[in-house]
Amino acid sequence: MHATPPHATPPHAKPPAQPLGRGHGPGTRTRTRTRRVTAVAAATLAVAAVTPVTLAYASPSATVSPSTVAPGGRVALNLEGCGTKTGRASSTAFGEVLLTPGNLQATNLFANATISRNASTGTHRVLFECGNPRGEQVTISIQVISGAARGGIGGSFASMSTGQIAAGGALAAGALGTGVWLLRRRSAA
Repeated sequence: MHATPPHATPPHAKPPAQPLGRGHGPGTRTRTRTRRVTAVAAATLAVAAVTPVTLAYASPSATVSPSTVAPGGRVALNLEGCGTKTGRASSTAFGEVLLTPGNLQATNLFANATISRNASTGTHRVLFECGNPRGEQVTISIQVISGAARGGIGGSFASMSTGQIAAGGALAAGALGTGVWLLRRRSAA
């Protein structure tokens, strides 16, 4: 019979357990790193979830594009920061139109309007209203110029710079690429 020395561990005995997270084993660093990444991701999501809400309702702003147009031409109306799902825009140049949400959060409302064929040349005020007629209001101006409205693409892009056209094209291409990626990802799953 062989005796085991007092300082040696028998071959069938297990080493003493160390408390979780305090050891220096190979899995400890991975668990710690995973916890940190999870905490950072959670904090980022919390900030991202709150940020659009606080920015969306700060103060309404509006745009009319193009801002210079001939009678019979079309303009795009956009109102941001209302916090409502309805709105309206009115002007002596085109009458009154209802604005509808541009996204699920209703951070922007939009519509298109046609300038009246008998609209007088000069500056016309456009009044944007959030929600009901007593909601927040924004007023901007458009310029009606003499001449016939251009048809086709030329009329849409006449008052836009090359940079604006390029930026719009890049945004449209990005949206298309994202849509294709999401559809492929869904079909792969």
